[in-house]
Amino acid sequence: MIQLPPPAAYPAYFQTYVDLVPPGDILDTLAFQVQETEQYLRSVGEEKSRHRYQPDRWSIREIVGHLADAERVFCYRALTFARGDSTPLPGFEQDDWVAGSGADSRSLEELTAEFRLVRAATVALFAGMDEESLQRSGTANDNRMVVAAVPFVIGGHELHHRRVIQDRYLGE
Repeated sequence: MIQLPPPAAYPAYFQTYVDLVPPGDILDTLAFQVQETEQYLRSVGEEKSRHRYQPDRWSIREIVGHLADAERVFCYRALTFARGDSTPLPGFEQDDWVAGSGADSRSLEELTAEFRLVRAATVALFAGMDEESLQRSGTANDNRMVVAAVPFVIGGHELHHRRVIQDRYLGE
């Protein structure tokens, strides 16, 4: 079971995500969580998925695309660090990535299926890491991070955006 490292092992701005993750095995949480999000998104439906709560905000489709993209970035960082590569990695400008994603021209069903596949790859990646790999660290976006913190950030990031959809987009 992957243990959450102390807060000093990841950037402070990720603490809000990490705090959202429930206790338990993080890989089980990630596997179950994607099923919950997928079910929730089915209830949103294709028409509502185009909604923006303000004109300059992402649509729900763009949020789902962002979840997949960000998870890929987090996993690339974790893989780089776990393999002992000390090359500092850049940050990524999420608004530029969303603008270039074309997510609004894709169906919510397609985006959700892609997200599910990305999550399966995430779980497989971390399930295959030994303790030594999980304890390695590296620098991304000028911040040090221990590999073991990454799945917790990923899980919290998904929960954060699900709450944003519920609160700001659907008013639930």
